[in-house]
Amino acid sequence: MRLFNTQSQTIEEFTARDGKVGIYVCGVTPYDTTHIGHAFTFLTFDVLVRYLRFKGYDVTYVQNVTDIDDDVLRKAKELGLDWRELGTRETKQFLEDLRNLNAVDFDHYVAATDHIAEIIQSVEKLLEDGVAYEVNGSVYFSVSSDPEFGKLSHFDRSEMLPVANERGNNPDDPNKKDPLDFVLWQAAAPGEPTWTSPWGEGRPGWHIECSAMATRYLGPQIDIHGGGYDLVFPHHECEIAQSENVTGVKPFVRYWMHVGMTEYQGEKMSKSLGNLVYVKDLLKSYSSDAVRLYLLDHHYRTSWLFLDGEMSEWQKAADRLRDASQRESGAGEPLDVSGQVDVYFHAMDNDLDTPAAVEALDTIASAILAAEPQTDVSNAQTELRNLAGLLGLTLKAALTESAV
Repeated sequence: MRLFNTQSQTIEEFTARDGKVGIYVCGVTPYDTTHIGHAFTFLTFDVLVRYLRFKGYDVTYVQNVTDIDDDVLRKAKELGLDWRELGTRETKQFLEDLRNLNAVDFDHYVAATDHIAEIIQSVEKLLEDGVAYEVNGSVYFSVSSDPEFGKLSHFDRSEMLPVANERGNNPDDPNKKDPLDFVLWQAAAPGEPTWTSPWGEGRPGWHIECSAMATRYLGPQIDIHGGGYDLVFPHHECEIAQSENVTGVKPFVRYWMHVGMTEYQGEKMSKSLGNLVYVKDLLKSYSSDAVRLYLLDHHYRTSWLFLDGEMSEWQKAADRLRDASQRESGAGEPLDVSGQVDVYFHAMDNDLDTPAAVEALDTIASAILAAEPQTDVSNAQTELRNLAGLLGLTLKAALTESAV
């Protein structure tokens, strides 16, 4: 199997260590779940986990929820809710949506607020090593102390600051020595939740949360680390700097995988624009298989445009697969679909090329449905079910149909 590594910018042969694969995926910040962009990201890794396990790897799948964050606090204030109440509600919705999309369970689903001790220990180590500094109760990572900073994004400094500022950085923080330095521990602010630390009351920075949780569950080196493409910088860049300085192990991640962005009706899909398409709404009209097929018909590394009118075509495709799996078989000459099975596996091994895999699956289904009544399609149906299962398809009716 070959996978594109964001850091090397090349497709590399995937190798495991002793047959074990640790996967960490940056999860949601729970204040507006679950939109179709979330689903595109997390179903990509759902399929990856399924496929690696099928190939015999012992996979440990970890995903986090960023339950304390500037955005959570801002949204909670807007809604007049306690931040924990908002986070709990949105996390519950996210997990329910994933279940309804037939996603595999995580081996560890971890919350930042449950790992404050590990976060503080990491910050203390960075301070001891002289790559971080404390001012007025806040602690910052000194970007200039790490000559390799930028090795994931390949940005130069002139590119880094504008992008960081768009994604949560405060360049005007008077405590900073450098506008690009990022927060490891944030001193208490009026009305915000806090935890006790050696530097006073405060809360963790966004980046250090994932470093602490990833290494807590998967050790100092992660095999595959993923998330949306918008996390490459600054989030994952900062994770590398923190983690490698805390543990001394390089590389922190062996393969970086990033999923493309989803647009809606010609615009970037974002919370700020208010143009989110929610999974729970789609599943009122379409099956989980239809949603999966639509998403997986786009290669995970590409950005793409979600169009409302296309869902009905993918419901027809899902129905076609289901009908083919249930068609009565004859007892005559067996239907040979081995060529398309080979195409399917070649696609999956080629940087998780799910669009080609979906096409092969549809070709098998069409061959089953077009076969003469006397044709023995039982083996072809077994192949269809197995291959569909690796894409997380259930070959069942839509939720709305099954409820009737």
